[in-house]
Amino acid sequence: MTRRRLQLVALFLITMVGVRAPGIAGANDKCGLNTLHGLYVFSATGFITPPAPATLEPKAVVELIRFHGDGTLEVPAATASINGMIIRAPGTGTGTYTLAQLMPPDRACVGSLSFLPSGPHFDVFVALDGQEIWMIQNDSNTVLQGKVVKLTN
Repeated sequence: MTRRRLQLVALFLITMVGVRAPGIAGANDKCGLNTLHGLYVFSATGFITPPAPATLEPKAVVELIRFHGDGTLEVPAATASINGMIIRAPGTGTGTYTLAQLMPPDRACVGSLSFLPSGPHFDVFVALDGQEIWMIQNDSNTVLQGKVVKLTN
């Protein structure tokens, strides 16, 4: 592993050390699968990093995500620009997500999201009220991060 990749792995592990196992949350915790329920819009930018000597390829995504409050989701519509090529995908995609609350004093909500069947995978950081989500893709050769905002229930 490169030094930079090791640093990123170490940072991720330090972040996740305080995570509780799902199902152990206390009565006042606001972080569970039902924290995310309704229609959201996700917008993100980043790069695809092909093997050298190729150059970075810019990537941008805007998509609707409907969270069902039970660990499943669907994507009613998405548009991506990869190195300037526009890809529109209406009504395609499903996925799963997990959430767990960090132990006090942080009380933050963190988890993972995967688009199915073999789509991209993300680490997610969720506001306790479920109104906003910050996501970063954790697949190799991709740098992509963005924000998800709730539109409707």
